Amino acid sequence: MITYRFGQDDVLRTRFAIAPLIEIVGATYVVRRPDLFPLHRRWAAWARPRLDGLDLSLLYAVCPFGVTYWPTFNAPPPRNPHPGIDEELHRVAVTPHHDVVREISLCYPAGLPAEARVLADDPASALRALVHQMRAFWDAVMDPQWSRITALLEAEIALRARRLVANGSVSAFDGLDPTVSWQRHELRVHPTAKAAADVDLAGRGLLLVPSVFAWDVWPRTDPPWDPALTYQPPGIGDLWSPDPDPRDDLAALIGQRRARILRQLDRPAATLTLATDLQLSPGGVSDHLKVLHRAGLVTRRRDGRHVVYSRTVAGDTLCASAR
Repeated sequence: MITYRFGQDDVLRTRFAIAPLIEIVGATYVVRRPDLFPLHRRWAAWARPRLDGLDLSLLYAVCPFGVTYWPTFNAPPPRNPHPGIDEELHRVAVTPHHDVVREISLCYPAGLPAEARVLADDPASALRALVHQMRAFWDAVMDPQWSRITALLEAEIALRARRLVANGSVSAFDGLDPTVSWQRHELRVHPTAKAAADVDLAGRGLLLVPSVFAWDVWPRTDPPWDPALTYQPPGIGDLWSPDPDPRDDLAALIGQRRARILRQLDRPAATLTLATDLQLSPGGVSDHLKVLHRAGLVTRRRDGRHVVYSRTVAGDTLCASAR
């Protein structure tokens, strides 16, 4: 378990940031093993051909699978709320060489693979090559989607900021992840693949980093980096959905997936049937149906073990008007 210990000043200094380098790191795992990340399968299918021919061996070496320690020098917690890619890549380029050697050695305790050995043998040239590869990866598959990604992350930060104002500082931690809990001035992360740690924030506060490409939560506890916690916000499942047809007024009004579900209810159907027919996750369909039900566009009734949904008169009228 990892424990962040808060004093009075630490709660007040809790803050949020968007981290382009952390997004790069997470995305490298998705493009190599898209089967492990079904939420991003559309993005991976789009991105992988765009990476053909690029040398990304060093970038992938500092983002390994199957380890218990991950380097931080390639994606340090951001210092500003919304940094640009150029300033963040510069931070990687000027990383102290002893930090590079220490972190890459901890990452590969049984010995460095050939593609990572240059980081220990010649960190100066390795950092130049790494920054070049990170920039190539960014230009190919991150920058074209960055406005879409930041829109979701900014919405997440704005939501939590409103909670802070309405409910107090501790509400910033509500619902970050099932593994994260707040107890008596401590934020606890458990279980975690990272080694157990007890971090006294000592007036530094905690940096919260919502990330599209993160999974689970990523605690940052090792000096010299600021304490931080990266987490995946809700809504990722809809992020890579195709943009609605600009002529589709219903999708523009209520969202593409809810429009598809509402149209599919020409005949009553249960959640699982809708999910199968529309090739969506049952959980996502269920969430959308709840919204449509609260809006008075669908009604529901129990039929044995299943809940069957059908459109209301208002739902019928909305679909007919959109057509």
